[in-house]
Amino acid sequence: MPVVEINSPQQFHEIINGSEPAIIDFWAAWCGPCRAISPVLEGFSDQAENQGLKFYKVNVDEQRAISQEAGIRAMPTFFVYKDGQKIGDLLGANPQGLQNLIRTSLAK
Repeated sequence: MPVVEINSPQQFHEIINGSEPAIIDFWAAWCGPCRAISPVLEGFSDQAENQGLKFYKVNVDEQRAISQEAGIRAMPTFFVYKDGQKIGDLLGANPQGLQNLIRTSLAK
C-alpha cells in the first residue's frame, strides 16, 4: 500500500478519527533526515504484515494548519492515530524505532 499525502485539514480529521490505525509522517522537503527515512516508511507500507495500518504523510510547510494542530516541533515526527486518539509517536529518523512503532500500533 502506498504512503498517501494528506492535503487538507478535513482529510486529516477523517483519517485520525478512523477505526483503523493510521501512521502519519510529518516531514519537510528541506529536511535531510526526512528524505532518508521516507524510503524506509515506503518499504514498511508495502510489507504484508503491516497491512492493518494505513500510511500517510503531511508536508509541514504546505499544511501548516495540520502541523500546528498536531503540535509538530521537529521533523521527521511520526504519530499513530486510531478512533481520534494518538496511540503512538516517534521523533526522528530511526528505522528500528519506526518498525517498533508500527508493530506496537498494530497490536493495539
